[in-house]
Amino acid sequence: MLIIDDKIIDIDILQEEFICNLDACKGACCWEGDYGAPIEVEEIELLEKQIDKILPYLTPEGRAVIEKEGVAEYIPQEKEFGTTLVEGGACSFLTYDDNGIAKCGIEKAHEEGAIDYIKPISCHLYPIRVERVEGNDFWKLEYDRWDICSAACEKGKANGVAIYEFLKTPLIRKYGADFYDQLEDLARHVKESKD
Repeated sequence: MLIIDDKIIDIDILQEEFICNLDACKGACCWEGDYGAPIEVEEIELLEKQIDKILPYLTPEGRAVIEKEGVAEYIPQEKEFGTTLVEGGACSFLTYDDNGIAKCGIEKAHEEGAIDYIKPISCHLYPIRVERVEGNDFWKLEYDRWDICSAACEKGKANGVAIYEFLKTPLIRKYGADFYDQLEDLARHVKESKD
């Protein structure tokens, strides 16, 4: 078990390799799964305030779901909120690029300067999943292994990029540069202890 402040770090985040390979998976994480993307209460508020600027970037189906059901729904079995889904299970914020690759409509709106919010942090941090440890103030950061990401694992291995390195920007976005520096030091220590 590795700990930085109030965070328990899965050692695989430091050792396993990963780079998203959208050409291979076509962004399947945006339509696969049982629930929408985990979303924090503060993010729901941000989305609700900017939804009129995001809707033009979404599919007609996604817009219809958001207009009827909102940007998020509570998932009792997960004890958290998730983005709403269109019929068939895709995230209501899903859109596609010209090559048929799933993209986040929120992120597209951000890239085009319509909003300043990038996308839900859970999506930005994937394949790291974050959850509170019941009964105390600690958070677990775990590597979420999913077979649809096998090409990402191969690409990461081919390029020698660990999960935490691939996710440097969202890790800093969520926890700050000091946390990331400590994570790098921890990864170096783990590597040296193995050599």
